[in-house]
Amino acid sequence: MAFPINDQSPIEHNAELPSEADAVVIGGGIIGVMTAWELAKAGLKPVLLEKGRVAGEQSSRNWGWVRAQGRDLAEIPIMLEAQAMWREIDKRVGGVGLTQSGTLYLGRDDQAVEGFQGWLDQVAPHNLSSRILSAHELMDQLPQANARWAGALYTPTDFRAEPWRAVPKFASAAVADGVTIIENCAVRALDLVGGAVSGVITERGRIASKRVALAGGSWSSLLLRRHGVSIPQLSVRATVAASGALPEITSNNAVDDRLAWRRRADGGYTLAPSGFHELFVGPDAFRAFARFMPQLLQDPLGTRYLPAAPRGFPDAWGTGRRWAEDSVSPFEKMRILNPAPNRAKVRKLARDFADTFPSLGPVHIKEAWAGMIDVMPDVVPIVDTCDALPNLTICTGMCGHGFGIGPAFGRITAKLMQGHDAGHDLSRFRLGRFSDRSTLVLGPNL
Repeated sequence: MAFPINDQSPIEHNAELPSEADAVVIGGGIIGVMTAWELAKAGLKPVLLEKGRVAGEQSSRNWGWVRAQGRDLAEIPIMLEAQAMWREIDKRVGGVGLTQSGTLYLGRDDQAVEGFQGWLDQVAPHNLSSRILSAHELMDQLPQANARWAGALYTPTDFRAEPWRAVPKFASAAVADGVTIIENCAVRALDLVGGAVSGVITERGRIASKRVALAGGSWSSLLLRRHGVSIPQLSVRATVAASGALPEITSNNAVDDRLAWRRRADGGYTLAPSGFHELFVGPDAFRAFARFMPQLLQDPLGTRYLPAAPRGFPDAWGTGRRWAEDSVSPFEKMRILNPAPNRAKVRKLARDFADTFPSLGPVHIKEAWAGMIDVMPDVVPIVDTCDALPNLTICTGMCGHGFGIGPAFGRITAKLMQGHDAGHDLSRFRLGRFSDRSTLVLGPNL
């Protein structure tokens, strides 16, 4: 499987469109795939609809970390469940590169280490394996490093996996368990009867269902806005690069103030700039600016602002916000978000990695890509039913953290669709926090 998945990747799932289904899931990323799979395990016959390819967007473009470290306090129990699910799924499907590698957050100075300790203090009741490593311990952990850090936050029980392998394998297993998946089939609109969702209108026709989940990533807000529901969701571009095969200098997932890296199953490293994203300013960005101000003030130099998104992107100036059910929708015009990477950042990644580990010699980048991360003002997702659109469940805004936690949030979404207890406190992720005048509390900025 080439990485990342894109619109040139072959269509793997092209089932016939049924006229009705026990449940419909919109979006074929890891959240959508896992939601549909969990519904099938519960005995339902769900349909998963993906406008492009399964895992074609952020689910195959992320760093591949499966981490509890650094997460929002409300996500920790869910992430621990997700890690247990990853282990069980790996036994079932295999070949996803699941490896217990541990995660390192490397602090350049004492202030950074104090921030790590603050997070440790907050999550102490969950008895994680996380601990602080001293500068001396780091010298033993990363003996070939040229850099010097004041300390690190370390969680040895965290994992890594190969995104472009994992999610397609999950999808194939879901199909084997009864999920119908249709790629290249966009949902144009929700089908409403008396104000309640009674199915979906796709480019191939209607599917009747009283259970619908929206897990559309960066496209979620566009579909919701068409039906009068507004969420302050933005998408930012994140650049990633893959080195050629290199000697193993560390097996850990790691990040410092310059770059992040992860060892891959093919012997190379996945690299990304630390704390750097690019926001294409569009109509949604203007509408949501005030809500995102606390996040922007917390890290004012971490985001680069670009005046306009490429044509067809969710928040591009020319992207339509209204369209008829029998006309081509924005989701068909842009099957897969495939933004160009920031080439200057890619070149710098190679230099920074080689500078951090000079024993590697020159670092060759064999491939680079970018993804659009769907973000919320408080850096935690929406996972909730929608009162304004009964029978609709929303799971979106993963803020770049969805790959690792995806299996558990998929299970939770499936439970909500069936009217069951989620098994976790979801108050932090409620949809209403953006309209009930609640004070938004930012997630960790580690």
